[in-house]
Amino acid sequence: MPSPHLQLPFSRRGFLMASAGAGAALALGAVPARAADARSCSFGRYGSPADRLTERTLYVDSHGQGDFTTVQAAVTAATGSGWTLVIAPGTYRETVSVDRSRTEMTWLGAGDGPRDVVIVYDNAAGTPKPDGSGNYGTTGSATTTVRADGFTAHRITFANDFLREEHPEISGTQAVAIKVQGDRSAFHHCRFLGHQDTLYADSMALGTFARQYFAHCYAEGDVDFVFGRATAVYEHCRFHTLARDVDFTPKGMVFAPSTAGANPYGYLAVKCRITSGAEDGAYKLARPWVPSSDTTARPALVVRDTWMGPGIDAAAPYTNMSSGFPWQDQRFAEYRNTGPGAEILVPENRPQLTDEEAQLHTRKTYLGDWRPYERRW
Repeated sequence: MPSPHLQLPFSRRGFLMASAGAGAALALGAVPARAADARSCSFGRYGSPADRLTERTLYVDSHGQGDFTTVQAAVTAATGSGWTLVIAPGTYRETVSVDRSRTEMTWLGAGDGPRDVVIVYDNAAGTPKPDGSGNYGTTGSATTTVRADGFTAHRITFANDFLREEHPEISGTQAVAIKVQGDRSAFHHCRFLGHQDTLYADSMALGTFARQYFAHCYAEGDVDFVFGRATAVYEHCRFHTLARDVDFTPKGMVFAPSTAGANPYGYLAVKCRITSGAEDGAYKLARPWVPSSDTTARPALVVRDTWMGPGIDAAAPYTNMSSGFPWQDQRFAEYRNTGPGAEILVPENRPQLTDEEAQLHTRKTYLGDWRPYERRW
């Protein structure tokens, strides 16, 4: 995603603790006490490697109490389909990639919540690769990349703690926490932490309409921090806009969909909350991303039954990303939203669905015969 290349007044710890006021404090450098003091019980409700959930279960524990000490090592060992990874509380500083062959994989965070299990790294788009072959680029910056279909994660934090102010030599500041490309990808009670381009909800190809589901999740960032071309439903999620010490408006955007023109469904946010650590009106709700690789894209976003805090510019909640593709020509709409950021001050700037149109923009219509919301762990 295009970047304004701005510097933020955050130390690394400042970034990690930035969401503390939002009830999402996290010291990524520290191992939770439960993992250090009760290692024999690290896997909690999921038992231990000696008493596996199934024959296709692998246990990850950074302290050596499981089958592997890193998530990537477990993924590499889990060849084929249908594996479950149980991840003990701790911070896993690594990059992880799930290729297309490892379908129907489930990751279970074994803590009490997503703060207990953290997968984090700090590559950015402009970070040079160690082999000297160039920079990582936006896609390559991802801490976690999931290309396989049927992926599910429960109670895990996915983070990218790259900070602009610590790397003034890097102009490409996009830093992805997770890139998801597979169909039927579900995230329950997970967190996504970053600044620019935090959550990349995408697909493998233009003609692939990957369905993704995010329930009771938390995502934070500043520039386009939820973006991509997936068919994605965000239900009961919270989106938090970070404070930024810059002297222009907007200071950031929540959504930047790049939906393929042939795809009838893009992003749907339903019964969510949008909160802010920035001043009132500093953020836009969305801007359309029409990438150079697909100039026929028609970004689609529906936000409905959602509370928007004062951080969203109610008078003009949408803006453009590039010339020639105004947001008014895209598929942006709202329905029955509430809160100061949802107030309709300029009607032409806030397209609204009719009651009849709203019946077409539901979890069921977007996900079809796939029902990830019926699964429980």
